Order: sequence, then C-alpha cells, then structure tokens
Amino acid sequence: MQLQALLQGAVAPRPICFASTIDKEGRANLSPFSFFNIFSSNPPILVFSPARRVRDNTTKHTLENVMEVPEVCINMVNHDMVWQTSLASTEYAKEEDEFIKAGFTKEDSKHIKPYRVKESPVQLECKVNQVLPLGTEGGAGNLIICEVIYIHVNETILYPDTSIIDPHKIDLVSRMGGDWYCRANGDALFEIEKPVRNKGIGVDQIPNNIKESTILTGNDLGQLGNVEQLPSEEYIIEHGKVAENKSATEIHIMAHELLLNRKVNEAWAILLYRQKTKDKR
Repeated sequence: MQLQALLQGAVAPRPICFASTIDKEGRANLSPFSFFNIFSSNPPILVFSPARRVRDNTTKHTLENVMEVPEVCINMVNHDMVWQTSLASTEYAKEEDEFIKAGFTKEDSKHIKPYRVKESPVQLECKVNQVLPLGTEGGAGNLIICEVIYIHVNETILYPDTSIIDPHKIDLVSRMGGDWYCRANGDALFEIEKPVRNKGIGVDQIPNNIKESTILTGNDLGQLGNVEQLPSEEYIIEHGKVAENKSATEIHIMAHELLLNRKVNEAWAILLYRQKTKDKR
C-alpha cells in the first residue's frame, strides 16, 4: 500500500479514463481509472489499466467485461462531473448500474455496444485490441490497449470555427495521490511554445554570468535558451536602455520579472545591453 501511495503521489497529475463497458449479459458498468493515456495517433491508441485490488488481489468488473465484450467507451471527465465520477468508483455489486447510481445519462454509441456518458465533453468509442496482464499479485496492472474508432465532441468546448479543443472550455480534471484531484483551468493553465519547428539556441549558449545567476530560475534559463536567435543589436540597444545604470542584481531581477510575463526578447535585451554598448565603445 505504501508503494502504491508513493507512486500515485509522485506520478501525477494523471488523466482520468471514465470507462463504460458491458458484459455478455448486457449489464452496463461505469468506472474511472487514472492509469491512462494516449500512446499513438495513427493508429489512435489509448491504454488504461484496471489494476488488481491491493487488499485482496481481486479483479474489477471493467476488466472482466472487456474480456467478454472487447469494446469500451472512454468518457473524458471535466469539473462539472467530477463528484459523480468519483461516486461511480464505488465498488457496487455487478448487477448494480453505475450510470443510475452516479446519476449519469446513457447515450447509445454509434459503433460499439457500451453506452456513452452524455454529460462527458468528449466520448471515445473504442475497440479493445489487446489485454496485457502485468502480474498476478495485488496491485498488478492489466493494460487494456484500445483503438479509437469514433469520437463524439461537444461543440461548445471548441475554439470558434475550428475543430480544436479550448482547454479553458473543456475544463478537465485529473488525479493526484490519495483523495486529491487537479483542475486544468484558470491559473493552472499556461503556454510554452514547443521548440519543434525552430531549434532553440540552448542553455549551454547562454553567457556564464547569466547562466550562473542566483536570481534567474531554471524556467527563466529555459525560456532564454528556447529562442532561435538572439535579438538584433539595434533591438538590444533600444530596449535595453533601462538597464544602463542598474547593478547586475537589479538587471537579473528585472529580467526575471520580464520572463514571468513571457517577454523573452526584452529580457535578453537588458541582459545583453551592457555588453553590446561596451563593444561599441
């Protein structure tokens, strides 16, 4: 139990797979799992893992169901439905319907037998390609490898006139350790431009007097190293003048504040201003 708690506390936040399955008798089951993620987009593959119960080494109804009917609808969980989703994790008897117990609305799927959760902002109809047991003891996972065959998206969560999901509108939640959850909204959301199309200069190219600063953080250095090229000399002289009569400490504090506001070129300008003006003398 201690190992499980440490792992779940350290490897977090984790997205929630709200899995709807059905057994060979046609009985619906609905249960959330946080051992879950996307692992391929072509083919579109999701994997989640109903682990064996630590306390008594028993298996969960979801695992039993996909062995009988190899299909699952994975419903994404937003903040509006998180308390109901948690209630669905209760270990009800097999004949109990979590849709009813948790107060969710059943929607027929288009290509699979398991129902969709109407309240979910995105519902992913999947066929189960493989079930891979990872062990036989309590806590051992069972990787359910699913292929997405149809996606339902509530249009209200999209950016206008696009098929792109707005992270503020979808308002997803994720699992932390213990009883804790995390909400992906508000100040928790921030953007970092990926260095995919452009190649950042790298932290190793930052001058030592900047790189070894006791004020600039690792995130600050990451932003400085993410630029494809340094600002031009004209830009540095124009925007770096505010650093003219400042101490090194004051300059680094100013740069840190600029970087908090994602003003990377302006931060570079004040950090390099003295060197550039010195070179011109």
